[in-house]
Order: sequence, then C-alpha cells, then structure tokens
Amino acid sequence: MGVITRFAPSPTGPLHLGHAFAAMSAFDLAQAAGGTFLLRIEDIDQSRARPSWETQIFDDLHWLGLDWPKPVLRQSDNLKSYAQALDKLWDLGLLYPCTCTRRDIREASRAPQEGQPAIGPDGMIYPGTCRAKSPPCGPRPQDATLRIDVSRATQGIDFIHFTEMVHGVRGPHTRSGAQLVKEVGDIVLARRDMATSYHLSVVVDDAAQGITDVTRGADLFEATQIHVLLQRVLDLPTPRYHHHPLIRDASGKRLAKRDDARALELYRAQGLSPRDIRTMVGLG
Repeated sequence: MGVITRFAPSPTGPLHLGHAFAAMSAFDLAQAAGGTFLLRIEDIDQSRARPSWETQIFDDLHWLGLDWPKPVLRQSDNLKSYAQALDKLWDLGLLYPCTCTRRDIREASRAPQEGQPAIGPDGMIYPGTCRAKSPPCGPRPQDATLRIDVSRATQGIDFIHFTEMVHGVRGPHTRSGAQLVKEVGDIVLARRDMATSYHLSVVVDDAAQGITDVTRGADLFEATQIHVLLQRVLDLPTPRYHHHPLIRDASGKRLAKRDDARALELYRAQGLSPRDIRTMVGLG
C-alpha cells in the first residue's frame, strides 16, 4: 500500500507558521514516497468553526504549493461513522455515561486522600466517580457524555505497540495495559454538545481514509497511546507516527491560533514567498 498522509486543521482561526510546518511535513513525506497527501477539516466543534476560516485554510495551503484530492472530508459530515464506533464500544461494554463537571473532577482529584492530581495526556486523570462495577445495560444514550472504561478495554491486552519515525529511523514504543489505566484513565469519547471527541473522530477518520503515516506535533505524542488502544478495540489499523518539534516564538512559547502576528496571511501580505516560509520553519 502506498503512503497516505494528512493535514487536519480546525477552521477556528488563521493558520500560522506551526500549521505550515505540519502541513508541509506531511505533504513532503507523501511526495517523497510517491504517495498521497489528504486535507481533512476537523470541525466537530461547530460552536467555534467558521466557513471563512475554512476558506482561508484552502487559500493558505494552495499558496504554499500544496494540493490534495477532492472532496475534502469534513468531520461535521461524518457523524454517522462516529456514532457507529460508539455503538460498537457500547455493545462491547466499554463505555459508561458520566455527569461529572470539570469542577467535580478537580475537587475529587484534590481530595486529601488522593494527594496531588494525576495528569495524563487528556488533562486530569478521571477518578472513576461515575464508573459502575458492571457495564450499563440498554441502548446507548444519545445525549450524554460517555467515557471509555480503560480497565475493561485493556483486559486481555498485555501491551499496545506503535512505531514512531524520527528522521526516518524506526523506534518502537510499547505501553502496558496497567500503564494505560494509571497514566491515561477513562477519557471522554463523546460529549453532549458534540456527539464525539477528538480522540474518537481522529481514529475513525484515519482508518476510513487509509492513512498510513500520521505527522503531527510532539505535543500529541502522549495521546498516541489512546489512539492505538482505540484502534485495537475497534479492530482498526495502526499507522506509523511522526511527531515533529513544535514551532515556537523567540521566547520559546509554542505558537497558537491566537498568535495572529505569525498568521500566514500576514506574511503573504508582506510579500514573503512560500520558499521564505519553508526557510523560516526549517524546511528550506
């Protein structure tokens, strides 16, 4: 199978230098292997997504010299696939409803007997307040926050494995089931206001699009163990992962969408070329 990579931005603000680095890295990897680069729009957060930002994404990426097959997959058009994945996990007895607020979790995690709150790749590790001894019965709730019972999900799984590629050098990584229970916890896979979550949707989408190589920032490295676990329980393939360094400003702070001063559209307006952008992010 040929190499298939993707760039999956959210249309919630302008693309900046960090996005340019991520997109061009994925594009270059596919081009070098004679493969395919895909663009995916991650717009499950409809409260923040804007059509104007999506249009700007297309314009900026075309200006950088990137191209991709049409049509583009939008997560907002793919909710049925996420629902099917949730149904499968529910039928396997791996999900349960949760009514805890962030404040509830914070207070439970800071209880004197618990010591310092444990932090995982998805924030504070959930203390299991709503987790029952037995899986819930009946149909899956449609308007509820759902968490995965990681302890049940890892039963019979001694280790999960994934391959991290750094400058073309293969590095195997493993996580035991016990590590996932302790260091990840029962993460949210569906939110009441979205009917899915980043972790679930990205796994379902990568499998549906046949992604062989995922390139993304080093800040998502720890989330990879979540995604590989979901791939195991949903019987989906695990791609190779390439986690690249983050682009930071002069003070060492990582760039975010609020850093409009580094938005690609402003560099374009100043007369810089795509080659200049490549040089600025270290790909020139």
